[in-house]
Amino acid sequence: MTDENAAAPPAFDFLQLAGKPVLVTGVANKKSVAWHTAKLLADAGAEVKLAVHTPERREKVRKFCGDMAVFVCDVADQDSIDRLATDLADDLRATPLAGLVHSVAYADYSAGWLPFHQTPRAAFLQAVDVSCFSLTALSNALSDRLDPETGSVVTISISTTRMAAENYGYMAPVKAALDSSVCFLAKSFSQFSKVRFNAVGPGLLKTQSSAGIPGYLDSYLFAERATLRHEAVTTPEVANAVAFLLSPRSSGINAQHLTIDAGMGVNYFDADLVRDAVS
Repeated sequence: MTDENAAAPPAFDFLQLAGKPVLVTGVANKKSVAWHTAKLLADAGAEVKLAVHTPERREKVRKFCGDMAVFVCDVADQDSIDRLATDLADDLRATPLAGLVHSVAYADYSAGWLPFHQTPRAAFLQAVDVSCFSLTALSNALSDRLDPETGSVVTISISTTRMAAENYGYMAPVKAALDSSVCFLAKSFSQFSKVRFNAVGPGLLKTQSSAGIPGYLDSYLFAERATLRHEAVTTPEVANAVAFLLSPRSSGINAQHLTIDAGMGVNYFDADLVRDAVS
């Protein structure tokens, strides 16, 4: 006889993250890569913890994040990063952090579109600090919390930093610095742990943050036509890649940039695109 009240056997844990804590930074709204990743990880059984920019953002996120713990961390403020590390240590106690998702970026486009050589110094340096150096600062602050055997850090980059999209401007060089930082962090952490660092580079996505980039909609529509499938990359597809790189299933992947662009990077000379451009 079988006990009808017996608990169902657990589903196959492909990601091997069930019951393990993962910190996801940068959740802004339900359309963000960070939130799609957090929800996927939670569905896979991970113990997801969130870090957001301000107390106000925390209150907004709490309305849709369920019972996930939400911390506040301004990544441009070292004291705030240090407080996050302390708060996490208290919350986790002796449990190591299985993963860190760095999904933080900021660019001040308030001056409107400018040629790259007219990039405001303050805007560029602020973008480097928030969008790039924050990965190093967070990783350093959490270095003794990450699981030294299977810990994984994943950041969100872009599909290519070699395409001079004028409206994206100075953020491409900033993302290039982020990609390089991934390699150097992987090397640096290898001196005392097996923590891995990788970047996921999405093609153009339909998110609220991207809406603030001048001329983004036209670029998005063109990118969609340039993909091999003629369909834009979706945010859940990016989240799937992030979750895989966080997982021990990807243990052999380190210091890499995984491009998620539905084949756009090999399809710029698509016959239809060329015909439309020269007709």
